Amino acid sequence: MPEHFNSLDAIVGCVLAETGNRVVLAAPLGIGKPHRLLNALYARVAGDPAFSLTILTALSLTPPKATSDIERRFLEPFVARHFGPDFPELAYVAAVRADALPGNIRVEEFYLQSGALLGSRTAQCNHMSVNYTHVARTVVTRGVNVLVQKVARERGGTRLSLSSNPDLTFDLLDACNRAGAPRPYLVAEVDPELPWLDGPCAVGENFFGAIVDLPGPSPRLFALPRQPVSNAEYAIGLYASALVRDGGTLQIGIGALSDALCHALVLRHTRNDVYRAALQSLDPDLPAHPCIVDSGGLEPFLVGLYGASEMVNDGFRLLMDAGVMRRRVVDDLDVMRRLDAGKATHADEDILARDGRVLDGAFYLGSSTFYQWLRELPPDVARTIGMTRVSHINELYGGNEALERLQRRDARFFNTCMLMTALGAAASDALDDGRVVSGVGGQYNFVAMAHALHDARSVLMFRAIREVGAHAESGVRWNYGHVTIPRHLRDVAITEYGIADLRGATDESCVTAMLAICDARFEPSLRERAIAALKLAPGAGQSSRIQRNTPETIRGSLAPFRRDGTLPDYPAGSDFTPVEQRLVRALGWLRSQTRSPAARLRTLLRALLSGGASDPDAMQRMGLAAPSSVGEWTTAKLVGFAIASTTGSLSGD
Repeated sequence: MPEHFNSLDAIVGCVLAETGNRVVLAAPLGIGKPHRLLNALYARVAGDPAFSLTILTALSLTPPKATSDIERRFLEPFVARHFGPDFPELAYVAAVRADALPGNIRVEEFYLQSGALLGSRTAQCNHMSVNYTHVARTVVTRGVNVLVQKVARERGGTRLSLSSNPDLTFDLLDACNRAGAPRPYLVAEVDPELPWLDGPCAVGENFFGAIVDLPGPSPRLFALPRQPVSNAEYAIGLYASALVRDGGTLQIGIGALSDALCHALVLRHTRNDVYRAALQSLDPDLPAHPCIVDSGGLEPFLVGLYGASEMVNDGFRLLMDAGVMRRRVVDDLDVMRRLDAGKATHADEDILARDGRVLDGAFYLGSSTFYQWLRELPPDVARTIGMTRVSHINELYGGNEALERLQRRDARFFNTCMLMTALGAAASDALDDGRVVSGVGGQYNFVAMAHALHDARSVLMFRAIREVGAHAESGVRWNYGHVTIPRHLRDVAITEYGIADLRGATDESCVTAMLAICDARFEPSLRERAIAALKLAPGAGQSSRIQRNTPETIRGSLAPFRRDGTLPDYPAGSDFTPVEQRLVRALGWLRSQTRSPAARLRTLLRALLSGGASDPDAMQRMGLAAPSSVGEWTTAKLVGFAIASTTGSLSGD
């Protein structure tokens, strides 16, 4: 039976005793980390060189930090409200960011908070570049002897739920068994904020060696602030939604692109005439696109979709509430075979109704609204969500391949990348010089799985224009110094300018398709590079349509749908107040207008010559209603000018 603890000092002392003062600790990614316990252990080890601590983890989330006075004025009140006054930031993250870890502490992560540690030598040196499905075996080779994890407790019962993070725990224990390694000391911290979920992620108390119930209120779960969706992102989401086949399987990532895709799928199902009109505005010929004819559809979902996604997020909440996610699967090979053959019996239908799942995931992460939604799901709906091990979600070859192939029929794996080459390779996790932005995660797994399943497609979504410093750069490159997905796994690519079907294409056909979805400003130079590399004949594949590939065209096409609310700024809901939403738009515009010294000077001069602020509530929110110094007065003029410049503009501008 597990030991029970109600103090941090006691459990930290126990962990050090169990490990002989040499702790090699695994902690889940995302919200499954027990921050208070990790901070207490870190403090104890940092203060005594007789101890050592190695932390093996990923996605160590911290609230956003301001990098300027304007950002500080906006962020500080929002962060205090959104995360709460007692949110425990991870001490080791601050030390890694500052390259100030004590000599007896080491942190290795396989996935970083996106872009947050580009300047940290510690993080860059100690990054583990591995597929998500290979993490468990890698952690075993490091000699892991402790695993700490947040859990939920069953109301009125004794069972515990791994809830947000069953992703690697079960796989890690299996990897230990295969390697003949000792079972780690498993420590569970019960978090009353964590939603209780039953099914594969529920275990008995004796699964753990120690259970920690800390007194007093629990800090809030880390909730991702939902970001506004731009015109380009909506265009990408609309195109992507037309590649989903009714009765199929869905995997998506997180962020504005995924929010746009899920909103488009909801429109397709609930307001099909409006959905088709939005697609028509982008491309009148889209219904005849071979990729949509062969692999997708535009009709509402009569059968519905099943989700098999490493991450469950707000997008799936939207899809479940709209009735899109309703194709059920069970872990019974015979039943799935009969379903696939259209020969299901009444007994099979009863099994589906009782045990069927519409969504399987390995971890969840999202907004506070999403967590509340999970807590309040009726039991019969909650049972249709199966949180499970990542090996079940991200690969076919874990022992149930025949079953998983039947469950994942017509799978569409939607992932985001930073950029793609004209020959179909993709960079998703690191920069040209090798510095890691995030990590491979499960992306390679899903791309490879799309090629292993006979009716699946991998879809990589990215913006055709990237803002880098003061310059706009093409999202389609000729070469890049680092790629996450090699070109031989190219499949479908989508930008705001359309769909490129690259599967089985010759290099010439691939280049032609990629040129057709790049921004018009960059097409000539890319074409020249392709011709010089003998991948394209002079004059081949040229089209007058390329002149339509501009942000202005996208803005004009989507303007009516932005104006009438069909494509809202925040399709999954917003964590910002109405005043803050106006400020988000204004400050985003200001950032775009001040990317270079010359642009900053021009914008400042225009602001100084402009009239007064037109939004007193926004100026009050920024603490600029009554400037008390020359610096504050200048800042107030800039913010007021940005608000005036975006007042009355369409969403997404």
